[in-house]
Amino acid sequence: MDIGQARAMDWRTDKLHEECGIFGMYDLDGRDVASTIYYGLFALQHRGQESCGIAVSDTNGPKGVISTCKGMGLCNEVFTPETLDGLKGNNGVGHVRYSTAGSSTRENAQPLVLNYVKGTLALAHNGNLVNAPELRRELAYTGAIFQTTIDTEVIAYHIARERIRTATVEEAVANAMKKIRGAYSLVIASPRKLIGARDPQGFKPLCIGRRDNAWILTSETCALDTVGATFVRDVRPGEIVTITKDGIRSDTTLCDEKSEARCVFEYIYFARPDSVFDGVGVYHSRIYAGRCLAKDSPVDADIVVGVPESGNAAALGYSMESGIPYCMAFVKNSYVGRTFIKPKQSSRESAVRVKLNVLREAVAGKRVIMIDDSIVRGTTSNLIVNMLREAGATEVHVKVSAPPFLHPCYFGTDIPTEDQLIAHDRTVDEICKIIGADSLSYLRVERLREMAGGLPVCTACFTGDYPVDPPVEDIRGSYEK
Repeated sequence: MDIGQARAMDWRTDKLHEECGIFGMYDLDGRDVASTIYYGLFALQHRGQESCGIAVSDTNGPKGVISTCKGMGLCNEVFTPETLDGLKGNNGVGHVRYSTAGSSTRENAQPLVLNYVKGTLALAHNGNLVNAPELRRELAYTGAIFQTTIDTEVIAYHIARERIRTATVEEAVANAMKKIRGAYSLVIASPRKLIGARDPQGFKPLCIGRRDNAWILTSETCALDTVGATFVRDVRPGEIVTITKDGIRSDTTLCDEKSEARCVFEYIYFARPDSVFDGVGVYHSRIYAGRCLAKDSPVDADIVVGVPESGNAAALGYSMESGIPYCMAFVKNSYVGRTFIKPKQSSRESAVRVKLNVLREAVAGKRVIMIDDSIVRGTTSNLIVNMLREAGATEVHVKVSAPPFLHPCYFGTDIPTEDQLIAHDRTVDEICKIIGADSLSYLRVERLREMAGGLPVCTACFTGDYPVDPPVEDIRGSYEK
C-alpha cells in the first residue's frame, strides 16, 4: 500500500493522527531495558499504530553492537517474549509511528541504526522537519545514500557528519540542530550515552523520568506511570540532555523562550488525558476547554455528551460550567483497531457505526449538546449527528473544543490541504447545515493559550500564523480528494 492509499483510508474516519511516540532508557546498574521500553511504547500506542521498534546496546560491552527489532503493526504484533529476551542491553530507544511524511513501510520503521566512522547511533524521532527536502538533496549531492524516505534519516546523517569534527555526540547533536528546522523530539542511544533533544519551539513533548538507578526519556508522562517511574521534569524547548554513568547533563544554549510554540493539539486531542505536558495536565486542559464553550456559546439543552474519547473530558467541563447533566451517549467498540477492514462505499455499514453506537434510552426525547474535539472534513460529524437523531434526540447542538481548521500543518500533525478542510471558505452556519446540527460553535482562538496554562502554543492550523516558515514544497505526501 502506498502512502496515498494509506492516507485515504485514514481520512475516511475524519480524524487527525499524531506522528510518533518515543521512549529511551539507560539503566546505570546494567540491567536489560528492552521489556521496560516495550511497556513504555504500549502506553504511547495512541501516538502511532503503523510500526514500532526497539534498539538496545550494552554500555559495558563492546562498542558498535546494537540489537534491534522493528516491524509493521502494533507493539503486541511486532514483539514477542522471545524477541524481547533476545534484546540484551542496558541502554536503548523505542518508537511507535504513524507516517505524516514518508511511506508506510518497514524500511521507514524506527529507531534508525546508523553505523559510521565514529561508531553507532540508534535514533528515534517525533515530528516533521520543514527543510528536510533541501537538506536531503544537499546530502545526496555529497554522496549520501538513503535507505528510507523519512526525515529522521536526514537528522541522523547530519549528526554523524557533525560528529566527525566534534569531541562528543551531544556537540554533534547541537550542531545538527542549528541546521534542521521544524518539529523534533529526539532520543538517541550511543555506545555509552542516552541523549534527548527538543526543538527550540517545543512543538513535541519530551520529559525525563527515573526508576531506581535508571533514567528515562519519553514523549508523555503516562509512559512513566506505566513502567513505575517517577517524573523528574520536562526537557525544555531547545534543550539537549545527556545521560551517562556519571549522571545527567544539560545544554540550554539553543533555548529561547521567545520562540516557543507548543503544539496545542497535544492538549486538545493527541496526548492521553492522564499525561502532563510542560506542567499542564491534559485532562485539566480539556475540562477547561469545555467550560469555555459553556461560557462563550451557551445553549438550552437536557444533556451534554462527549464523542469518545477526547470529547468526554470537554463535555464534562461543559456540564460543570453550565449545570446541564453530563451523560454517556455512545458505546465504543474497543476491538476496532489498526487492522479493521473499512466497509465499501456501497455497503450499508459505515466505519463510524461499527466503532460507535448510540445509547437510545439516554438520548431519546432529549435536547443534546454533543462535544467533539475537532471537525476536519465533516463526514464523521454528519454521521454522528444523524445517529443521535435516529436514536430519538429532538435537537443536536454541536460544540467543538478547538477552533475551525483553516490551514494545513507541517509539524507532524496530519491536517490535509486547505481544499479538504470543511471550514475553508465556509461560514459556521454553512458547516452547521452540512453536518445537520441545530447549532454549531467552536472554541475561540484566544482560549487556546489559556487552556495550555498560559504557555506559548502553535495556532497555525487555525490562524495561518506559522512559528516556523512553512516549506516551499509540501512534504506531507498526497491526500485523497
